[in-house]
Amino acid sequence: MFLVETPTSEPSTIESAPRAKQEHVVATYVIETAFPLDYAAEVIAGEQSCGTFVAVPNETAQLKERHSAKVLSVTPLETVASPSLEGSTAPQSPNASRYQRGKIVVSFPYHNIGPSIPNLLTTVAGNLYEIQQLSGIRLVDLELPVAFSQRYPGPAFGIEGTRKLTNVHGRSLIGTIIKPSIGLTPDETRPLVRELAMAGLDFAKDDELNGNAPYAPLAERVAAVMDEINRVADKTGKKMMYAFNITGDVDELRRGHDLVNEAGGSCVMVAINSIGFAGLSYLRQHSELPIHGHRAMYGALARHPMLGIGFTAYQKLCRLAGVDHLHVGGLDSKFYQSNAEVRQSILDCLAPMYGDYRVMPAISSAQWAGSAEGIYAATKTIDILHLAGGGIIAHPGGISEGVRSMQQGWEAAMANITLAEYAEGRPELRLAIEKFGKSRT
Repeated sequence: MFLVETPTSEPSTIESAPRAKQEHVVATYVIETAFPLDYAAEVIAGEQSCGTFVAVPNETAQLKERHSAKVLSVTPLETVASPSLEGSTAPQSPNASRYQRGKIVVSFPYHNIGPSIPNLLTTVAGNLYEIQQLSGIRLVDLELPVAFSQRYPGPAFGIEGTRKLTNVHGRSLIGTIIKPSIGLTPDETRPLVRELAMAGLDFAKDDELNGNAPYAPLAERVAAVMDEINRVADKTGKKMMYAFNITGDVDELRRGHDLVNEAGGSCVMVAINSIGFAGLSYLRQHSELPIHGHRAMYGALARHPMLGIGFTAYQKLCRLAGVDHLHVGGLDSKFYQSNAEVRQSILDCLAPMYGDYRVMPAISSAQWAGSAEGIYAATKTIDILHLAGGGIIAHPGGISEGVRSMQQGWEAAMANITLAEYAEGRPELRLAIEKFGKSRT
């Protein structure tokens, strides 16, 4: 049985630490090894600081004292019979067929790194995934000195800024993703956006697959979508927030942002792992709009429970680099994560970091009106961006009723009324239950 991060009742935090902590980056890992845990931990500390496989000139005691990483703690976990990953080695001993898992905490001198996310990642991850003595390693948490917040200002809008722009208070934000995910031309997107906005939807976004493709150039899509949103806003007084996917090379990020901003748009979206944390930070420095962060490819970092980077560590880097909304998966979704992991991801995004830096968790994947009940019961928060693609667009009564059913789902959840009971006299919710609820029974 694989070990995964155990969800806790309290979100993790990065707050102002005592001076000693301010001088170090502290990384927590879950590892697996056929060697003694203490030895494997020292290998990690040495590989990612001033150690090498043989003593070298100038490796003085003073240099090692100043620049060596130090193991702070080693906590044994379970033992397994076979390695999680190929390519590992084992000592020649009777216990070589057993693999010990453990949680280790390593402290890296801040002066080895400086306030730089790229160099931070090189230090706390870097070559660790290639070390032969390890048959598994996963970075699960980070504690960072306050100097990082002085270099990276974090989210410019966050939860409160997003609520102010959308004028949504006292409830979750409800949104959707343009469907089909890809293939609609700008002119074909127009009527869908018009209907979503007329239905009173708070938020809509491009799918992460829909960037600046030849069949639907970003400039044409922005012009078409904003024309419809502005027309509806003139009629109803409500301006739907729309996250345009501006993912691209660094020069494209700036051009895409400016295009959306000049058209009166109120949000841009990027695929974080496609542009990297440096690209995200660059966009944050320039952006005058909220940044909607999609985590496409996150599974490559995290799906194997003994490899990669866990969400608790990942989301801290995303927040530091400047996202305002961050995808966290979905409860009862079509993807691999358990509800407990998704719940913890939501709480992580809402946890204080450098005093604030909180971001709006974006929940998506197989969501519908009935999903609100589980989300609210698990998290007790309304600081949620709840995205339903098919759950709105494929509603039997049409888009307007799909939006209304989502609103009713949240009303029921917040009032602690069962979905079936609340659906009485509310045909929008009843139809949603009939359409989407049956597949989950």
